[in-house]
Amino acid sequence: MPAVALPLAPTAATPRRPGERCCDADAKPSMTMAEAERATADLEVLAHPVRMQLLDMLARKAGSVCVCDLEAGVPVKQPTVSHHLKLLREAGLVSSERQGLYAYYRVNRDALGALRARIAERLAALA
Repeated sequence: MPAVALPLAPTAATPRRPGERCCDADAKPSMTMAEAERATADLEVLAHPVRMQLLDMLARKAGSVCVCDLEAGVPVKQPTVSHHLKLLREAGLVSSERQGLYAYYRVNRDALGALRARIAERLAALA
């Protein structure tokens, strides 16, 4: 049986040029950079325990929750709670309404459901 010449991986004598593949020409991402950035943004909004606790408290309530009750439910001070609520508002996951001295928050169930679906779809694609 004759010997088969296999392409060799680059060595110090034959360095690989930038962008040149050494082995598997089919090794490429299945998602675009825009899709990867969207998936990252979706995960980042959930990537803090305080935000997860705030979402948990809001998702369990059918109506609005006073910010004072949200502050009492997490182990951080008011400025930190406000920061995390602002991030959740910017992501469209919660909305707020001012009533007198206090703000009342509610979860945006449609946005939360869409976020859940996007994350589940992306994770399923990794399997």
